[in-house]
Amino acid sequence: MIYTFELILRLAIWLLLAPLLPGIINKVKAWVAGRRGPPVLQLYYDLAKLWRKGVVMSTLASPGFIAGPAVAWVALLAAAILMPLGPLGSALSFRGDVLLLIYLLALARFCTAWAAMETGSAFEGMGAAREVSYAVLAEAAIIAAVLALSVHTRSVSLVTMLSPSAGAGAALLAAGLFTVLLAENCRVPFDDPNTHLELTMIHEVMVLDHSGPPLAAILHGASVKLLLFSVLLVQAVVPLGNLSAPLAGAALAGGVLAVTIGVGLVESLLARLAFRRVPLLLTTAFLLCLFALLVSWNWK
Repeated sequence: MIYTFELILRLAIWLLLAPLLPGIINKVKAWVAGRRGPPVLQLYYDLAKLWRKGVVMSTLASPGFIAGPAVAWVALLAAAILMPLGPLGSALSFRGDVLLLIYLLALARFCTAWAAMETGSAFEGMGAAREVSYAVLAEAAIIAAVLALSVHTRSVSLVTMLSPSAGAGAALLAAGLFTVLLAENCRVPFDDPNTHLELTMIHEVMVLDHSGPPLAAILHGASVKLLLFSVLLVQAVVPLGNLSAPLAGAALAGGVLAVTIGVGLVESLLARLAFRRVPLLLTTAFLLCLFALLVSWNWK
């Protein structure tokens, strides 16, 4: 009974807090530009409106057009449940859970691309091709970062891997994971979530034909993914295991807020990269995580 209540509480944290991050990013961008900007709770309003709308489907689409966003949302939420929350630990922890986390993230990407291909749209197919091609390098960086943490802690369990900091390679790992966060969440300089030009979009072009609850699931899943990567970045760098429970919780919340503000500043101060330069930046992220792995290896 207690475990069920804890699981429901964790789900509520992920479900309710995740849409707050895009609102903070948009507010930071508006502040830098000298504008008032949308409310911080704007995504909550958008999700509530989308859940009340109907679904418009292409005549070429199969049931996978609806199932794709649903499965992707469930996969992201399952990955979030595996992620420890500082002093609260993890609701579901076992040896090798980090491998399941990586596969769940890959499953969510596959389902999103699958649903995009269901429409028969050339633009959505182009966006799906770009998404999976960049994901090859992004996933390599994630795996290198996971290996660095695993070598440092000699464990493949997220609770153990994220308790101490990354040690001497923490700065390298932080830079690499932050770059991966921008790429995985389709933020500037990799993608612009506010653009509406099909030829220059990556992730956004894949959801052009979605509407109603499926689009709400996609938008909410994207916010959950952003929160998940922010929590992973903070716990990989900040030694929360050495702090008391209240201080660790405050450090985790403050770290997530700092990462979110950092994303907003990056989007305000940098321009989007040309497509040919995106692989170079992702390769740099992979090398940063690889160097962190080598530092952990030599440190041990």
